[in-house]
Amino acid sequence: MNTVVGTHDILLLTLDTLRYDVAAELAGAGRLPNLARLLPEGGWEERHSPASFTYASHLAMLAGFLPTPAAPGPHPRLFAAAFPGSVSTAPGTWTFEAPDLTSGLARAGYRTACVGGTGFFNRSSELGSVLPNLFAESHWEESFGVTDPRSFENQVARAEEIAAAVPADQPLFLLLNVAALHQPNWFHLPGATKEDGDTRASHAAALEYVDRHLPPLLAAMSARRPCFAIVCSDHGTAYGEDGYTGHRIGHETVWTVPYTHAVLPRGYGAGHTEQPDHPEKEDV
Repeated sequence: MNTVVGTHDILLLTLDTLRYDVAAELAGAGRLPNLARLLPEGGWEERHSPASFTYASHLAMLAGFLPTPAAPGPHPRLFAAAFPGSVSTAPGTWTFEAPDLTSGLARAGYRTACVGGTGFFNRSSELGSVLPNLFAESHWEESFGVTDPRSFENQVARAEEIAAAVPADQPLFLLLNVAALHQPNWFHLPGATKEDGDTRASHAAALEYVDRHLPPLLAAMSARRPCFAIVCSDHGTAYGEDGYTGHRIGHETVWTVPYTHAVLPRGYGAGHTEQPDHPEKEDV
């Protein structure tokens, strides 16, 4: 990551509440054509979330603790705050002298921005202001939230505006917290009604909706320079498994999440034929 920071724009796309099993199932069935281009051979990487709900997980990720590979470690991290005794800080880790990744990247010259989705980004309370306050600019409105059937399209349109407004010589770090998969999501499943409620099937339909509208975001983030894109879930959610529903609970459907990262070449998505690079952990 020491060769990435400063030369690449960085995108952290958090697919809020996305379950690993649903992500892997849809990718394997060819139902995620745009996200599939960001995946290495073998598909989504299975990882463990640093927390079981949005607020805690994003605080952890923005301190450098991205979801951990679901295998015995220690596992080198991409980013890490400098502190003594860290066993996951490796030679390739970009280490920052700051309490959070956003501040560290800002000190390295990045413009930092977030486009919120779930309520922890809406600034309607002191709690809802903590995460947005980490960024130089933050954006949230009702049309980005969980109740709008076109939330991701609206978020992408704002992200395009943000990227276009950043000076050409300044790199951008953008967090986009995708709200579409979060409950309620029944309206993404054709034929479903509010009375049907949210299901694993509507969760999957919401992911397909996100995939359809992903290309403009990737094009905007790679328009000025290559982009290092991290795409992952912050936590999963349960739909009745073992009697559990929702998240902020210690269930496998909540703790097991999909993860990938890829380097998008400059101009990706604008008729560009070069494929994203999928660097191994030791390469970054």
